[in-house]
Amino acid sequence: MSKFYTEITPELQTFIENQKIFFVATAAHEGRINLSPKGLDTFRIINKNTIAWLNLTGSGNETAAHLLKNNRMTIMFCAFEGKPLILRLYGHAKIYHERDAPFKKHITRFDKIAGTRQIIEMQIESLQTSCGYAVPFMNFKEERLQLNKWAEKQGEERIKKYQQDKNTKSIDGFETGLLN
Repeated sequence: MSKFYTEITPELQTFIENQKIFFVATAAHEGRINLSPKGLDTFRIINKNTIAWLNLTGSGNETAAHLLKNNRMTIMFCAFEGKPLILRLYGHAKIYHERDAPFKKHITRFDKIAGTRQIIEMQIESLQTSCGYAVPFMNFKEERLQLNKWAEKQGEERIKKYQQDKNTKSIDGFETGLLN
């Protein structure tokens, strides 16, 4: 049922591009494991072994804190419509901020979204598909735009202040690198 790959095939790329949600998992060597759902148009395939995703301002910044301590990351996609499939991307990631040259290179790949906080680039070491037979069918209705509207209403200065107040440490007290 499951199959491993060493790179994103054209079929897997099509599958990824058709998904409306993905899940990101990270963990430091100690503390909590983080698993976050991500949506909107924030995921890009750079090449067969590299992806980037746009990380938006939110209530926490666990992924950034974990990547500074342990750069392993897993991304999972699962089909809620059509043919059943689960796809996991395994690799190592780096987090880039506005001040970093790779951020400037990658940001052009995305539409401008208020509240953009970081870009995460992942080097994929392996991919695994599995059946997804037990994943329920769910119909996509529409994107939730509350985060976008909130960030637009805040404006850049208030977003920066929010990030300083809420996004510089993880829930386990780890630095996120946001202020460096």
